[in-house]
Amino acid sequence: MTRIISGKAKGVRLLGLPGDKVQPTAGRTKEALFSILSSRQISGAFLDLFSGSGQIGLEAASRHFRPVVLIENSRAAQRVIRRNIENTKLNDDVTLLCSNVNKALAKLNDSGQKFDVAFMDPPWKLAIDYFHKLAQPISELLNSEGLLILEHHKNVESPETVTVLEYLNSCKYGSAMLSFYKKAVV
Repeated sequence: MTRIISGKAKGVRLLGLPGDKVQPTAGRTKEALFSILSSRQISGAFLDLFSGSGQIGLEAASRHFRPVVLIENSRAAQRVIRRNIENTKLNDDVTLLCSNVNKALAKLNDSGQKFDVAFMDPPWKLAIDYFHKLAQPISELLNSEGLLILEHHKNVESPETVTVLEYLNSCKYGSAMLSFYKKAVV
C-alpha cells in the first residue's frame, strides 16, 4: 500500500488499484521525482495524466502545489481517486477530470489554464505512443518554464526529438525511467 511521503497529508495511506495490469509509481521513484522538483525550486500548478490511484497528484497537493488536476478515464480508478482525495483531506486542492486524456486536455486548453508541471504515466507499453500523440496539447498547457515528466520503462529509449518539447535528461529508478522535457522555444 502506498502512502503520502511528505507535506500536510504525510503518512496517509492510499488505496491502490487491483490487478497486475496496473504499474503504480514506486515509492522510491515518487520520492526522487519530488526531490528533483524541490531542488529546482519548482512549484505551482500540477497536472497528473493517467492518474491511476491519484498518488502522484495527491503527493503534489500535499506538498503545496496548487492547483492540482488529475485526469483519469477508468471508472474503477476514479472511485479509488475520490476515496484517496477524501482520506487525504485535499478536497479543496485537487480536481479530478473523469475523461479520456484527449478530451480533458482539450477542455483544459479551452479554459486557458497553464501548468508548471505535467506528469504523464501511461501504461508503459503505450508510453512513447501516447507521448508523441499528446506532446502538442500538453506543451500548450505548460507555462514558459513548465516541465513535462514522462514515466516509462527503463528499457525504452527516451524520445529526444519532439518539435514542441526540448529533451532535458532522464533518471532511472529500478525498472522506471523519468524523462524530463521543457517547452521548446520557437
